[in-house]
Amino acid sequence: MKASAASMLRIFLAGAVLVAALAAVLVYSGILPPYYTRTFDDADFGPPSLEYRFVAFDDLNGWRTDDPGDAFEAFVRSCKRFETLSPESPANPLENLGEGYAGLSLGGTVADWLRPCAEARALLVSAYSDPGGRRGALRAFFEFHFQPVEIATLRAPLPDGPARRAAPRIETLGVFTGYFEPVYEASRMPTAQHSAPVLPRPDELIEVDLGLFRDNLKGERIAGRVRGGRLTPYDDRAEIESAANADAAPLAWLDPNDLFFLQIQGSGRLVFGDGADMRVGYAAQNGHPYTAIGRVMVQREIMPLEAVSMQSIRSWLDAAQPHEAQALRAENASYVYFRPLDEIAPELGPLGAQGAPLTPGRSLAVDRRYHTLGAPVWVEIEPVAANGPDPIRRLTIAQDTGGAIRGPVRGDVFWGSGDAAGAIAGAMNAKGRMIVFLPRRLTERLPAEGPREARREP
Repeated sequence: MKASAASMLRIFLAGAVLVAALAAVLVYSGILPPYYTRTFDDADFGPPSLEYRFVAFDDLNGWRTDDPGDAFEAFVRSCKRFETLSPESPANPLENLGEGYAGLSLGGTVADWLRPCAEARALLVSAYSDPGGRRGALRAFFEFHFQPVEIATLRAPLPDGPARRAAPRIETLGVFTGYFEPVYEASRMPTAQHSAPVLPRPDELIEVDLGLFRDNLKGERIAGRVRGGRLTPYDDRAEIESAANADAAPLAWLDPNDLFFLQIQGSGRLVFGDGADMRVGYAAQNGHPYTAIGRVMVQREIMPLEAVSMQSIRSWLDAAQPHEAQALRAENASYVYFRPLDEIAPELGPLGAQGAPLTPGRSLAVDRRYHTLGAPVWVEIEPVAANGPDPIRRLTIAQDTGGAIRGPVRGDVFWGSGDAAGAIAGAMNAKGRMIVFLPRRLTERLPAEGPREARREP
């Protein structure tokens, strides 16, 4: 038996060597393409695009245990924005799903959203005998009016690259981060500590929606100023900070690092020495791309990737010499201008990009090229230590955007105001799934799978 087994092993190994040698000859001769015999790098595939497929509510982990009450109220606030628009207009005018989606829209028209919105308002004022009955009624509302659609990131092989005959890469997991509304000490006049101005939008700053000029540029924006009849790039961060601020009086003065993080978060509460406070929110951006300085710190070996968080970056900036901190901040050329948010009730969150107040733990920033503001989004995110040991499985509402939020499966969870919210937001960098709820009236016009989903290889 031992001799027979040894003989079989020799035959198997000889066959394997022969097959490998034959494959090498065929590849070398050009008869067999190289993608059969190698793995590919990310550089062999093109930029990310969206893929989708219909799923069932039973496919959502945690759907039966989540309390959708806060998300439902956030959805009603978003509905108020839909109801100001023409029913025939696109629900997401910045939608740009990419190649293969001609004639398809995951946003639909405003009319597709109006019936769920009308019934949501009626349901909001209904009386319930117990909290469990209310939770069940709200889940039934979403199940009746919406179809869950799982979003994935697709990267097709480059047509002239080594992976040109390989199957597209389809990934259902994406990156989820967090943001919050910080509270900072402020001054009405510049001081040694508060030397950075919180600037309002300059009159000369022009923002351009490129999608108005080319359909394939929907969702892309630039900003600049007009000189000699031409739109020219606006100043970057370093140029703005070094220039005299003559356009308008600053809203307040902050510590330079506080201002930097206020610009990253997009809104905040400023507390003055006399006890008065001011709420500020996003007014405009200078048109330069956002650069994560944490990535720059890793590239320069200032800290390892696993140590990068909002808290660790802030600690480094606070400990650095002022000119060193300024130089690192300048690596992010993007610069945000602010406006007072006097119209927001104190108990509500800041305004998101949709114009609706944000709800802690239930508002989500997304990439508007792929997602409609106001859409319910179910997320399943791996545990975030600062938020506890359990996965984050809950219903959120897409109500905001961000300069760093790019891609089909990319989200930024709003965690609320103050230090506790900041502790979670600053530590969050987790993988997760994204399932968007689309009105059934809309999904009746859509294939159940995206252009390439049906051809996905097992």
